[in-house]
Amino acid sequence: MTCVLAGCSAHPSGGSPATTGPAPSAPGTPRGVTTGPGDRSTWMLTRDALSQVLSDPSVAARLEAARVYEILPPGKPPLAAAGAEPVVTFSSVSALRRAVDGGQLPSGTRAVLYDPEVWPYTPVSEQRNPVRAAQQAAAITRTHHLSLIVAPALDLATARPRPGGPLWRQYLRLNLAGAMARVASVVEVQAQSLEREPRTYRAFVRAAAAQARAASPHVTVLAGLSTNPPGPVVSGQQLASAIQASRAAVSGYWLNIPGPGPRCPACNEPRPDLARQMLGEFAS
Repeated sequence: MTCVLAGCSAHPSGGSPATTGPAPSAPGTPRGVTTGPGDRSTWMLTRDALSQVLSDPSVAARLEAARVYEILPPGKPPLAAAGAEPVVTFSSVSALRRAVDGGQLPSGTRAVLYDPEVWPYTPVSEQRNPVRAAQQAAAITRTHHLSLIVAPALDLATARPRPGGPLWRQYLRLNLAGAMARVASVVEVQAQSLEREPRTYRAFVRAAAAQARAASPHVTVLAGLSTNPPGPVVSGQQLASAIQASRAAVSGYWLNIPGPGPRCPACNEPRPDLARQMLGEFAS
């Protein structure tokens, strides 16, 4: 869906894994959000991605047994398939405020996604202070009894650069996952640019998940995957290895099937076959 979401960030290398464990279920969690890895995995897919994977009846059956968030652009109705919960995504607080305060969300929407990135769709002020922006988004969603999902992009570390090391280590030094966990029910770690390197992917996801749960023990943590990020073609084995390396640390994944376009000009051609393969193996 987005450039960074699809893995447009450069490939940092290396890293030592951090360890963390699953989070328990949280009492009093806002409606529509279930926390912690449990007996069911959690998957987020865009509306287009969900429509592509549901063409396989076996995948549809697996998703029926999982928790599924259907990510919608503003103004799009949900597919209302596989028991998915509609989640409308916004890249700026002002757009989120207009839609929520204006009653423009689809019927049945229980959560919204705030997706700040270093790109034209997020104001520079929010790129430089995404924590304050997320706090503002949380105040809006609380007023309307909505849950908040936040997906701070890896490239936000470039808006407040810290010297030394690869981008993912700079991101961890900013403790963005921890800060976001204090105001959101779900934090999605955009790790997909690292998915070709399972050890690095594991190190980043585990460390970010540990930061999030240190700040809020009951927060749900998801990690990002992409079937066709820019650069070398991603294989099913690489995606499976990334999942196997990180699944103990997270409740599930945002599995994206981006298409080349303004939000991801360098994306390769979509690979719904890889998404169906991953869901067929890991969704339950």
